Amino acid sequence: MKTIIYLLLGSLFGIIMYKSEAASWFRIYEMFNFASFHMYGIMGSAVAVGLIGVQIMKKKKIKAIDGSELSLQPKEKSIYRYLFGGIIFGLGWALAGACPGPMYTLAGVGYISILLVIAGAILGTFIYGILRKYLPH
Repeated sequence: MKTIIYLLLGSLFGIIMYKSEAASWFRIYEMFNFASFHMYGIMGSAVAVGLIGVQIMKKKKIKAIDGSELSLQPKEKSIYRYLFGGIIFGLGWALAGACPGPMYTLAGVGYISILLVIAGAILGTFIYGILRKYLPH
């Protein structure tokens, strides 16, 4: 049953990404050139909804789907972690024209070339997993 719920929510997310043009290379290009508010509005809305949702989850002590306690503790603060991670993420996003959510949306609507980008993202994640213990915290 959980798999069906995840599949339905993922499909809904993909439809919303596609219909809102958040998976559009042109919209992402506009954003990086500060030529349109469209993508900033989508991301700002997502941040606001997420902020409200997390506050509700904390206040009501909502449990995860599997019944376990949610761990919403603050992470340790490190400027290097966010600086380098943000630079790598931003460069990948700018070069590929898509961040992780829209990558799968684009694959779902038939853009076969995005499979190369997805393979690169998976490889990068795998390499990070290997190197993580050697990186400064």
